[in-house]
Amino acid sequence: MPKVYLLLGGNLGDRTLYLQQARESINRQVGTLTRSSKVYETAAWGKTDQPNFLNQVLEVQTELTPEEVLQSINGIEQELGRVRQEHWGARVIDIDILFYDDLVLQTQRLTIPHPQLHLRRFTLLPLAELAPEMVHPVLGKSINQLLQECPDELEVWAFEE
Repeated sequence: MPKVYLLLGGNLGDRTLYLQQARESINRQVGTLTRSSKVYETAAWGKTDQPNFLNQVLEVQTELTPEEVLQSINGIEQELGRVRQEHWGARVIDIDILFYDDLVLQTQRLTIPHPQLHLRRFTLLPLAELAPEMVHPVLGKSINQLLQECPDELEVWAFEE
């Protein structure tokens, strides 16, 4: 079964509750949740005048195709109340596909691996916790190498309630 890495994030409402609900829905609708990183907190990236985000990376075994995974996670976002108003805007939940095995895919709706994961410390840090030696199939570097070379200087820290 393919292994998918998903990034969860959100900065509105009860952030930990939304992450928990997303994990439960993913486990039911996408595939078996095999591992999850710690939850990390960071200042907003891209559009910075908003609350801090919580982020977490999940490793999921799935029988779904990449397109079906995208459809499922978009449905989960909607179920949890996600409203898409502005690019990089505040949101209750965001679920991104980082990797689907070592597949390289580019369609109108979906790019795998995620095209900006190597530029985002809040993505690489939890991903390195789960798969530090995994090699990015396009960039040819391990997640640890990408984290060391990441130009993003936003501080990312382990979240504690």
